[in-house]
Amino acid sequence: MQNLPRRLIAEALGTCLLVTAVVGSGIMAASLTDDMAIALLCNTVATAAALIVLISVFGPVSGAHFNPAVSVVMLASREMPLPVFIGYCLAQIAGGLGGTWLAHAMFDLPVLQVSTHIRFGMSQWLAEFVAAFGLLVTILSVRKSNPSALPQSVGLYIAAAYWFTSSTSFANPAVTIARAFTDTFSGIRPMDAPAFIVVQTAGALAAMVFAGYLFKSDSGH
Repeated sequence: MQNLPRRLIAEALGTCLLVTAVVGSGIMAASLTDDMAIALLCNTVATAAALIVLISVFGPVSGAHFNPAVSVVMLASREMPLPVFIGYCLAQIAGGLGGTWLAHAMFDLPVLQVSTHIRFGMSQWLAEFVAAFGLLVTILSVRKSNPSALPQSVGLYIAAAYWFTSSTSFANPAVTIARAFTDTFSGIRPMDAPAFIVVQTAGALAAMVFAGYLFKSDSGH
């Protein structure tokens, strides 16, 4: 594992590019079609493809969390000390915001925006719990059974979850914060973001408990 400054740079840059892909592809899709299904499909493909590449590139440096929900599980499982966890979260949030602003700049939109896209209600919260739970179960299982397949597994899971969750699977507190500051296709109202973050974190921690039981080694019994 690389030294901490390099790890933080990798987390910030990786999250920045991930959010740029999410927001930028949403802007591009909305400008090319009025069909919401086609726009969502374009957004899905770009996000999943970016995830696969970014995890492959930055995984050897920082573990390629790009997500405080992943980092909090590493903290809770004692794989990451608290100071490093705080650094990771700050880098991810800063990188995510930078990704939103970069996407706006590339499409000649006002850089500073606040979303008006309503994402509120029990069904949305349940969807985010499920999205984060499934993401962390995927990560925690595949990193043990077949680490080389982790980039593809995460990308494919997120691609699927875009379509089987009513929230379109944010599953990431840093991305949620970043998307609160874009009034485009992928946005979320700032007032709706805290509930998303709470259920995402709860889903991730529930996945840690579940995976710890389900994938526990039976050797010695």
